[in-house]
Formats: sequence, structure tokens, C-alpha cells
Amino acid sequence: MTPVIHLLAGPTAVGKSALALAWAQASGGEILSCDAMQVYRGMDLGTAKATAAERALVPHHGLDLCDPATPYSVAEYRDFAARIVAEIHARGRPVLVVGGSGFYLKCFFAPVADDVVIPSAIEDEVRALEQSGGLPALVARLHAASPAGTGAVDLANPRRVARALARCLASGRSVPELAVAFARQGTPFDHLEKRLVRLDRARADLAARIATRTRQMLHLGLVEEVRALAPALRANPAAGTAIGYRETLAWLDAGERAPLPELADQIARHTFQLVKKQRTWFRTQLPEHRVVELAIDPAEGQPLFD
Repeated sequence: MTPVIHLLAGPTAVGKSALALAWAQASGGEILSCDAMQVYRGMDLGTAKATAAERALVPHHGLDLCDPATPYSVAEYRDFAARIVAEIHARGRPVLVVGGSGFYLKCFFAPVADDVVIPSAIEDEVRALEQSGGLPALVARLHAASPAGTGAVDLANPRRVARALARCLASGRSVPELAVAFARQGTPFDHLEKRLVRLDRARADLAARIATRTRQMLHLGLVEEVRALAPALRANPAAGTAIGYRETLAWLDAGERAPLPELADQIARHTFQLVKKQRTWFRTQLPEHRVVELAIDPAEGQPLFD
């Protein structure tokens, strides 16, 4: 019998956590977080991380994996998730992956990172080239390193050109060759049956939930959380630019002059902008799946998976 993995996706604040908790309790399952910010220790309120009480009800995995000053990659998450899924299945319990981070979700269905290791010497070489000659120098070197073409690399984006060049130099392969090798990769989850459900809500309902949740985060101590984490957040742009954290950092840097309601409004507005991007990504990047449109007050325990 093919092992099954259940996945529950949806935009920020749609209500994934509550329904996931109810489903896991009813099924005896365990939850694997699929959130790129919840991997960081101490980033609790701003990421709506499961509380200690919720973790006592159902085992949660994928939380608090590293210090917020240390970048964490999707490849690291993929390998961690593969191990956790295998361990949960070995215990004979259902697995429920829950989250809204696009590339983290995608790693269950398709390759998201290759095995090209870029030595620090090559990183330094590419960085020095960019500093001395800018984007034109990077593009010229990429054409030389990949005479077969540059494929889908955005040649107007210095970061993408630099990364493509580093991968070509490290592997000795052209961009098209790397693309073919990447497409042929499997995933650690290819042997599993995947049942994916995406949650959504009406626009006004979701906006109201975001506003309420943002006010609650601030009431519970988001400012204090960010103040304590500030050095680590500044050391890791991936964490420091997360919505809720970047706005609060800027508010602290400005001397806390603006009223807290203005900070709340800014965080809520940026969160809803993220939701729009998430919805587009889910529709275009995830495989075919069932969509559950939640009412304003959905009944607890509604069936998620057939």
C-alpha cells in the first residue's frame, strides 16, 4: 500500500492552523510545519507559530530548527521533511503538512534545489567581478561560461546572473545542461501518494482576519519579541525582512514615534499584499488540488480530505 501524505495549503491567516489541529486530533496524526519563518527560534508571535498548548495536543515538527541569525534553505527543509515524514510513517501515524510558504510546499512535488556546491572561492570571484564590472561584466562572463546559451536566466537581474554564473563555474556545465539535469531530478517524496487541499476565504473576510490577528500579535508582545531578536534579524535578511518583523524593526529604528495602530495598519496592509501573491502562486505553481472555500465562521471539524 502506497504511503500517504496530506498537505494543507492556503494564504496567511486563512485558518489553516485551527483546522489542521482539529484534523490531526481526530485522525491521530502529526503536523509538519511548512513555513519558512517558523523554522527560526524566537520568531513566535510574528509567524503565528503553534503555541505550547497546541503542541501539547498534537506533535508538531518543523518549528524552531535554527537561530534567526542563521539562514535556512529550502534544501535543508526538504531533507528535514523527508526524515520527519519517514519517522511519522514508521510510527503508523498520518502526516499533515501545513503551511503557506510556496517553495517549501513545492519541494513535496518537484525539485527545488540541485546538488551543485559552490565553493567560497568561486563566490568570491563572482562577487569581485560584479564589484569591478557590474552587470555587464557578469553577463559577458556568463556567456563565456555557457556558450550553449543562458536559457531562462533574467539577464537584467544581477543576482540571478551571478547565481547562474557561479553554478556554471562550479559545475563546469552550461545553463541548458544544468536545467536539463535539474528537471530530471526526483524528490524524496516521489514514492508517496499526495493529497493536497488549499483553503481560501472571501477577500473581505480574510482582510478582517488579518487585521484582527495583527492587533492580537502586537497586544501579545510582538514589539518586545522583535526588540529582543533585532541583532539576529539584522544578520539574516531572510528573517529580518519577514512581514511583521521588518515593519516593527523600522518602527523601533524610528524611535517608536508612530502610534501602535499605525504600525498595525502597515503590517496588515503588507500581509494582505503577500496574500495576493500567495494566491497567484498556489494557482499557478501547485499541482491540481481541491480548494475549500471557508465561510466566515466555519464549523469545526469539517472534512478536509476525502
